[in-house]
Amino acid sequence: MKNRKENNPEISSCQHKNIKKDAGFYVCQDCGLILDENVVFEGDLYFSDSDSQRDYERRIRISDSKALQDPIIKEKYERIKTLEKWFRDYESDFTEQKKTIELLKSYGIGLNIDSIKYQTVKDRYLKYNKYHRHTYQNMVIIFLAIVWMEIKDTTNIRIEEYIKASRELGHKVNKKMLNNAMLKVKRTEKMLNKKYKNVSDIEKDIKNKIKIVFQKGLNGIAFEKVSDQIKTEEQFNKLKLDMMLMADEYLINISYDHLKNLNYKAFTAGLIYYIGQTLDKKRKIFTQSLIEETTKFSSTTIRKKYHLLVDILGDPRK
Repeated sequence: MKNRKENNPEISSCQHKNIKKDAGFYVCQDCGLILDENVVFEGDLYFSDSDSQRDYERRIRISDSKALQDPIIKEKYERIKTLEKWFRDYESDFTEQKKTIELLKSYGIGLNIDSIKYQTVKDRYLKYNKYHRHTYQNMVIIFLAIVWMEIKDTTNIRIEEYIKASRELGHKVNKKMLNNAMLKVKRTEKMLNKKYKNVSDIEKDIKNKIKIVFQKGLNGIAFEKVSDQIKTEEQFNKLKLDMMLMADEYLINISYDHLKNLNYKAFTAGLIYYIGQTLDKKRKIFTQSLIEETTKFSSTTIRKKYHLLVDILGDPRK
């Protein structure tokens, strides 16, 4: 073959770009030179026509099919497909995440996620996902953190119950991991969002959350629990409305400095007890034990927040 190439000027000048496999050999279609005899190439470096391209794609499909028969490789392949679903940004249909929310609800831990909160969770997750790329497990934890951030101020369940339900769904998460994930989300939102332009906007948002938790706490007290002190349910509903109006007035006199480092739910439990002490003859209705039963915070925590409010607002009985 060497002599033939040297004696043939056409072959010598040919660059052998048009290569096709013929009868087991790689043959230049321009000059007829057999490039390699009796050699099988695993990866076709030489192909230029559609037949060679189809052969190449067919071998890739066969190789993938054989690989998927291996349980270890198949498990990794399925993980990649799941990862792809969780990594979709604004094109995502949010199917996998919605399934997780519905499964968490099915555990009966009182997840109060309505359509508005669901949309908020989705928007926060997709916004975070757009600017970050992590492993599948980390993205699940970020998602669980965002769900908890959305419901923690308006639910009576504790974070331990939420984590337990998440673990039963197969997600490896603990309290420290969840707290770290929430910090990451907050840092990202602080960097991306221009929603909070000043302290006044932040203070307004915190107080709105307290009002929501306050209303939820009062509505969680059944009339049967106070029927000895209040004659009718209508009177009880009116009393709760008056207390909510009082809460609005008291919050006006509470500055951001008093709120920024607080657990808002615990603070609200203390606020319910504080306002309950301003009701003169009805003072015994909103006892620490009743508020403890409703808000799930201990009497010790309620007393601490009550005394904090006394320092800020003064003695409620005066």
